[in-house]
Amino acid sequence: QVQLVESGGGLVQPGGSLRLSCAVSRNILTIYAMGWYRQAPGKQRELVADIITGGRTNYADSVKGRFAISRDIAKNTVYLQMNSLKPEDTARYYCKVDRTYTDYASGLGSWGQGTQVTVAS
Repeated sequence: QVQLVESGGGLVQPGGSLRLSCAVSRNILTIYAMGWYRQAPGKQRELVADIITGGRTNYADSVKGRFAISRDIAKNTVYLQMNSLKPEDTARYYCKVDRTYTDYASGLGSWGQGTQVTVAS
């Protein structure tokens, strides 16, 4: 079982920035995909961004050009840099890791506890 520890959430004003971190308990080079998801009250959890083995990235249309996912292999950590934040970005953000393609395709994988991001003036 992969352990994930997220950090970096908080309260920020519209237009501000935050960087989320997700520390992974194993060598991330052995992991197929790592991603960030979010869930706002009353809404379904949605993909924000993920990074697939080899470095290919995917982003939700709503965050393209504002958010960037990256990873530090030496630290076994995946990041989500969030710029130009909007009130509609308010949600609980979760880190997810899929060890294999099968996990990724089936939705199985390891989830973190989540970190709250609130964008308000």
